[in-house]
Amino acid sequence: MRVAMIGTGYVGLVSGACFSDFGHTVVCVDKDPSKVERLERGEMPIYEPGLETLVEKNVSEERLSFTGSLAKAMPGADAVFIAVGTPSRRGDGFADLSYVYAAAREVAALIDGYTVIVTKSTVPVGTGAEVEKIILEERPDLVPGKDFSVASNPEFLREGAAIEDFKRPDRVVVGAEDDKARGVMRELYRPLYINETPILFTNRVTSELTKYAANAFLATKITFINEMADLCEKVGADVQQVAKGIGLDGRIGAKFLHAGPGYGGSCFPKDTLALVRTAQQHGAPSRIVEAVVGINDERKKKMAARVAEAVGGDLSGKTVAVLGLTFKPNTDDMRDSPSLDILPELQRMGAKVRAHDPEGMEEAQKHLEDILYCDGPYHALEGADACVIVTEWDAYRALDLGRVKSMMNEPVLVDLRNVYDPATMREAGFAYSSIGRPS
Repeated sequence: MRVAMIGTGYVGLVSGACFSDFGHTVVCVDKDPSKVERLERGEMPIYEPGLETLVEKNVSEERLSFTGSLAKAMPGADAVFIAVGTPSRRGDGFADLSYVYAAAREVAALIDGYTVIVTKSTVPVGTGAEVEKIILEERPDLVPGKDFSVASNPEFLREGAAIEDFKRPDRVVVGAEDDKARGVMRELYRPLYINETPILFTNRVTSELTKYAANAFLATKITFINEMADLCEKVGADVQQVAKGIGLDGRIGAKFLHAGPGYGGSCFPKDTLALVRTAQQHGAPSRIVEAVVGINDERKKKMAARVAEAVGGDLSGKTVAVLGLTFKPNTDDMRDSPSLDILPELQRMGAKVRAHDPEGMEEAQKHLEDILYCDGPYHALEGADACVIVTEWDAYRALDLGRVKSMMNEPVLVDLRNVYDPATMREAGFAYSSIGRPS
């Protein structure tokens, strides 16, 4: 089949590359000429393990290409995916759908045969209906279900494991209003039938809400275990054992029960807030999700106080080494990362910050100023009065503790990801604190 993918951001590029690897012919479209040129040279605009190799393979086999012109990508396309950004709108928290609607207008003008227009971007309930309305306003000569269909196909990709998630997903959700669209979508995902992947067909609004509900539920699990971690610290319990004890219950499951500094990234903060606003708009407020949003925002801001406490309460003139800047390992994504709250607060408290991240420093420099960005973790640790682990990159899991201790002014380590064992750190001579475990 022939696919046009509008947007070469995280979702669009990964989805386009994977569809081409399924054997479909995919043209990825982006308005940024420099981005298209970089992609044509084989330079990835994002860091995602395995993506560069996958793109290179399918470009060389002529199944994947890039262009700045939708007019060049759409002729003969069976499906056009809209995979543009839907950031939180300033002021009210609703999803900004201006890019989605602009893409829909451009698509409408170019429809020259039956085409399924698919929203791959995360969009609020009712967006598919609005996209269909826009297409009919632009092209009143078209008939829905005959000349075109609008479908919803939300992504469920984890950054750092996106290719595996696309090719071996837990499920695929498709919202469509007619059999013709369902047939096209079924053929696009036919390679997954070999793996017996569940493909759930619903109407559009159900599909749209499923995406938001899934992310809100996962964000709630993270927030719940973080609150249990706070309680563990008060009563002397171990949150990792609590998480294991409840996670072994099949009704609960072990995933997303890792205590830390709060969730970040491109999805959870934006999608939970958008769901809250949508629920309020429709007169069905989600009090649980509202609480999750507020608790998570507060938590990230409180993490710097843990560092101050570890050095006696005063960070004035102290040097703090920060290991990890991205919101999670195996990505260069800085969106809503806890580091964006923690580092400025450390600076406000009077600390000098030295930082390292294996992939995120270039992006971090756009958001965090007056930071000394270091070549490696040991460089960051030189002369530090405290070290704080913000992101659990593998590069930080087996540090030479003797070397670390000898390089620091004071052997103070604040582990916001529970990477190390408290007993081991005490034996190594560190003043060590972590999340939800006895000190």
